[in-house]
Amino acid sequence: MSRFTTQVAWTFATRVVMIFNSLAAGIIIAHWLGAEGVGQLAVINVAVATLVQLGSFGLPSSSTYFIAQDQARFRAAALNSLMFALAVGLILALALSTVASIRPEWFGFETVRLLHIAAISIPFQLITLIGLNILLAVGKVRQFNILDLVSQSFVLINAVCVWLLVKGDLGTLVWWNTATSVLVSVVIALLLVISAKHLAQSKWRADIALLRRMITYGLKFHISILAGAIIIRADLLVVNHFRGAAEAGVYSVASQFALLLMLLPGVIAMLLFPRIATAQDTRGETTCVVTRYTALIMFISCLAAVPLSLLLPLVYGAAFYDATGLLWILLPGVYLIGLESVLVQHFNALGLPRAIPLYWLVTLALNLVLVFALVPRLGAQGAAIASTISYAAIFGFVALHFQSSTGRSFTEVFVLGSMRG
Repeated sequence: MSRFTTQVAWTFATRVVMIFNSLAAGIIIAHWLGAEGVGQLAVINVAVATLVQLGSFGLPSSSTYFIAQDQARFRAAALNSLMFALAVGLILALALSTVASIRPEWFGFETVRLLHIAAISIPFQLITLIGLNILLAVGKVRQFNILDLVSQSFVLINAVCVWLLVKGDLGTLVWWNTATSVLVSVVIALLLVISAKHLAQSKWRADIALLRRMITYGLKFHISILAGAIIIRADLLVVNHFRGAAEAGVYSVASQFALLLMLLPGVIAMLLFPRIATAQDTRGETTCVVTRYTALIMFISCLAAVPLSLLLPLVYGAAFYDATGLLWILLPGVYLIGLESVLVQHFNALGLPRAIPLYWLVTLALNLVLVFALVPRLGAQGAAIASTISYAAIFGFVALHFQSSTGRSFTEVFVLGSMRG
């Protein structure tokens, strides 16, 4: 476990810096543009990120799976994924611009103009998402971390430059973020070409049969990932629609800190997946060990977040006073979804049984019912309540399925120090 632990530590350290950049950028934007500006930018980012997940068709996970099993597939799998990402991304970018023009009331008048700019980044963000996962599949964790860090650091760099140097507005910031997405995707594509020289020799040629297998396999992941993205992010769009950009901005701050707490289990899950895919650990021994440590660390982190959340209105401004209470509502669900994200890698790496996507569809349906029932009446509080209930539901489904498929007790899975004799 030593190499795995080292990779987790370095990746987690990288993510901490990335989150710091994101938080610092959020604070700058909060004082620069106010709660409404934060809300508009959050709506733009959520809309684009959701479409990026929609257009991935599970290829990030599928590429990792197929390349980790046989690196001779590297060039064909990489070319398949990147060409597919470019084509689908262009279609989704056009779709977002069209919907924003036809239904501006879904987003807000000012935000619609900016969505046309942000939509340009969709195919390039898809390339970046898939390209980073391909690097992870061949064990280039260091390059993965550096590129991911550099890419995300522009969130802070752009905010500082546009605010202090350019003296621009939100539109200028969106333009800069879009240009950065294009640049980063080009760098990652070039790095994949360079990396291919050190792997199995083969031609850069698309393999349609392999692409079909990758999409078929990836779609099983796609349902789960897309449902998760909608549950975690898209409720902000509903808050914006019913309560306006200012309340959406406050909720985005609480959601951002919730995502910060999900950081460590997300890193662990990301690195655990190729490890189990290679070893085919059907008894779940590795998953149990990792989940037990995750459970303890997540409990400590969520407990510490309670008093620390009182600082949010002091850091962001008085307009964000309600962010503290919203985060408190989210915390129980954050703890459970963090454990689920690690536990589910056992199934992802072993082929993903049909039950897992089904659980996510049921949870998504539950979430949508709750969001549209609660947000019109309770606003952001309703979105937070719906999220916590949904996180608890998917955790329960996956935990019970893991217990039934491996025979492991809940103590073995979640309590540190417990081992089967």
